[in-house]
Amino acid sequence: MARQIPVYLFVGQLESGKTKFIQETMEDPQFDSGDKTLLLVCEEGEEEYDPGRFAFGGVHVAQLEDKSELTRENLAALEKKSGCGRVIIEYNGMWLIQELYDALPDNWLIYQCLATADGATIKTYAGDNAMRSLLLDKLRGSELLVVNRAEQVNDDESRQLIHKLVRQASRRCDIAYEFSDGSVAYDDIPDPLPFDVEAPVIEVPEEFFGIFYMDCMDDPKKYDGKTVKFLAQVCQTNRAGKDSFVPGRFAMTCCVQDIQFVGFPCRYDGYKSLEQRSWITLTAKINLKYHPIYQGQAPGAVGPVLTALAVEPAEAPREDVVMFS
Repeated sequence: MARQIPVYLFVGQLESGKTKFIQETMEDPQFDSGDKTLLLVCEEGEEEYDPGRFAFGGVHVAQLEDKSELTRENLAALEKKSGCGRVIIEYNGMWLIQELYDALPDNWLIYQCLATADGATIKTYAGDNAMRSLLLDKLRGSELLVVNRAEQVNDDESRQLIHKLVRQASRRCDIAYEFSDGSVAYDDIPDPLPFDVEAPVIEVPEEFFGIFYMDCMDDPKKYDGKTVKFLAQVCQTNRAGKDSFVPGRFAMTCCVQDIQFVGFPCRYDGYKSLEQRSWITLTAKINLKYHPIYQGQAPGAVGPVLTALAVEPAEAPREDVVMFS
């Protein structure tokens, strides 16, 4: 079995500061993992890399001149040629992220994805439908957006625009503003949940189940004793426990390789009558309890356990897969 190769992915439009970001990262001795590194450059900007300033050796730089070179076979050949134990990718801002995911060898795993933007152009791009679409495509899987030349967007209206832009793509992506003097300011605009957690019955819109699931797992005490209603798919599994099933959804983090079924154990006397993978609208009470399904996921294996109050047949949603953002 081939060893797993962590991939550090840097995305953003041309001249947004990706090369500078990567160069500075490679000059940091703390980034030395002891592995050989493949630096894969997918576009040519004004700045060039200076390997002589890298804090460690064993770096193989490869350039992809055309998208036709972005294939599993070519990437696997570069891995073999470089003998790398990790990969850094400066991705082309005009190529879709899915095209990269489709080309990654099976043993290449996205470890971290960081995005960059130029404060002088991001608002212009946000107002252009084609460029906006490319920006959102890059932000969906990113953990952090670094906005360079932040002096250009150092006002409330600009910050609100950028915040809304990022949140269209992801609720997990942080935003950092980097100024020319090297100082950094972080976005602290609060994100309201797309459902009312104080309602007598928390009604979760079908497209936001992923957000509900993540928030419930991250802050379970907020939901203890609450009643919730959501569209779910039935999963019949012994892991659910006695007289129970798992209602949930298939969710995607950033690409099709990441699709997984997520849900909660739910006690329901009539669980045997539910057909595997059928769709239901579930109304249930949430309580925090010990359950073996949370072993290794939550302290003391205590997590949200549902008790069904009403189970109704439902139609499949427009989109089978939800996002965590």
